[in-house]
Amino acid sequence: MTERPIRILVAKAGLDGHDRGAKVIARALRDAGVEVIYTGLHQTPEQVVEAAIQEDVDGIGLSVLSGAHMTLFPRIKELLDREGASDIVLFGGGTIPDEDVKPLLEGGVAAIFTPGTPIATTIEFVRDACGKRARA
Repeated sequence: MTERPIRILVAKAGLDGHDRGAKVIARALRDAGVEVIYTGLHQTPEQVVEAAIQEDVDGIGLSVLSGAHMTLFPRIKELLDREGASDIVLFGGGTIPDEDVKPLLEGGVAAIFTPGTPIATTIEFVRDACGKRARA
């Protein structure tokens, strides 16, 4: 059996209209051999989860610059769990204050990458955490 490529959905949920970081990460992951689906701007958490399930992704990379991270991440995690898709790895990044990282991780977000994180660190995480699901 041939191992399939890792599939990641890069998402921008809510009213956040800044997507440069999401596009940089999407391009870096593609360059690293990851299949990337980018949902575009202004997606609802429901649309993000629906797309993730339809596309059979291994992970969702959520980019949040709007300050809504304490609402969006938990809602997406809740929807994944409700839809029986809790094996999809939820991770993300953006302008997330240090004091909010721990509660997000405790709530089921697998990793948070803040500004200044080397892209190689994110790629390594995706290969490790999301690659496990791709190999399953």
